[in-house]
Amino acid sequence: MTAPTTTASTTAPLSTGAFWEDAERHLVRYGGEFTREIIERAAGSFLFTADGRKILDFTSGQMSAILGHSHPEIVATVRRQIASLDHLFSGMLSRPVVDLARRLADTLPAPLEKALLLTTGAESNEAAIRMAKLVTGRHEIVSFARSWHGMTQAAASATYSAGRKGYGPGAPGNFAIPVPNAYRPDFTTDDGSLDWRRQLDFAFDLIDAQSTGSLASCLVEPILSSGGIIEPPPGYFAALRAKCRERGMLLILDEAQTGLCRTGTWYAFERDGVVPDILTLSKTLGAGLPLAAVVTSAEIEQEAHERGFLFFTTHVADPLVAAVGNTVLDVLVGDKLDERARALGTFLHRGLTDIASRHAVVGDIRGRGLLAGLELVVDRETKQHSNELGALVTRRCLELGLHMNIVQLPGMGGVLRMAPPLTATEDELSLGLTMLDQAIGEAGASV
Repeated sequence: MTAPTTTASTTAPLSTGAFWEDAERHLVRYGGEFTREIIERAAGSFLFTADGRKILDFTSGQMSAILGHSHPEIVATVRRQIASLDHLFSGMLSRPVVDLARRLADTLPAPLEKALLLTTGAESNEAAIRMAKLVTGRHEIVSFARSWHGMTQAAASATYSAGRKGYGPGAPGNFAIPVPNAYRPDFTTDDGSLDWRRQLDFAFDLIDAQSTGSLASCLVEPILSSGGIIEPPPGYFAALRAKCRERGMLLILDEAQTGLCRTGTWYAFERDGVVPDILTLSKTLGAGLPLAAVVTSAEIEQEAHERGFLFFTTHVADPLVAAVGNTVLDVLVGDKLDERARALGTFLHRGLTDIASRHAVVGDIRGRGLLAGLELVVDRETKQHSNELGALVTRRCLELGLHMNIVQLPGMGGVLRMAPPLTATEDELSLGLTMLDQAIGEAGASV
């Protein structure tokens, strides 16, 4: 064992070559390849690299930085809060935590009024599943076949879009139901459109056949993001809730990416007039910092408490990130970012529709507000997809100065996910659309 080397903070920055040598030698790869850019700083809608490049961030970091990077009010809150109260024993409370719980409840319909503040989306889904199992006395969980709910045990067991193979058995009693994908329908009406009611009935016939009689909850996203920006049609979630009620299941909605104004309303579930039994929030709540929440009714919380609900974690109810969450709410309300997301979403979708009119490789455009998806195909008639096309477009976008993320799933074309900050300007969206237009044109001509 040798003494550690001098820290980077006291030495000159590593050369680009040395940086990547250290990265390759010392970092565990956790999914795909690292983007070959060294990011030095970020501000607003842009990232700035070590070699002086300026990159427009169309994913808000990991779909989280809804106020852009280094928002001045977030910066001021972190500086103030970390100097006074940053972290506490898990059984202690602070004003930022209680304030945030109360204010979250004020943004939600009854009976959602009890909040548990955590760090990540996986952790909030883990807690929600644990609560549902305890309250119902059951253990079986139903999720969409292209879901992403996190990489911890229960959350990963309810995740079907990636990461299932090679790790041994997941939690027992996890079932998948088909995704109601209007662009690639599996159950169809006479006119060829998606027959989601028949699909949902079929799905629960299969669930009933497999269940041991211990159905606890259904955990789903209002808009599947890692599943390809797929939005179930109006009426679907009311019907899904009815299926849950018939079986004594709790409905858990995971609004990690859709919550807090991104889709043009405070919560995506508002469109359907359906209130979940348990709501999970993360990503957008901390605007890029690690903050998540589980919100439920007083009745469910009381039942969980009486049964001994336990979810101690090191950073449960931490005051630092709770203060950030309060500032996020301040900005969302003060700047009316729900209205802004609706207006900018209309602008973005109009631009994507224009791109589709000029490039035959664009098969479908979908999403809501500032969460948009564009599916690439090599043939619009057959909807044949090409992983190569998606990779070419993504790579060319980055070369032009636009960071995009693509989802490649079996049976689906490459889907570009777009989630710009709610603070983005029309000029920034126009710049991104221009670069995307060029990238699709060049890539489409080469396949």
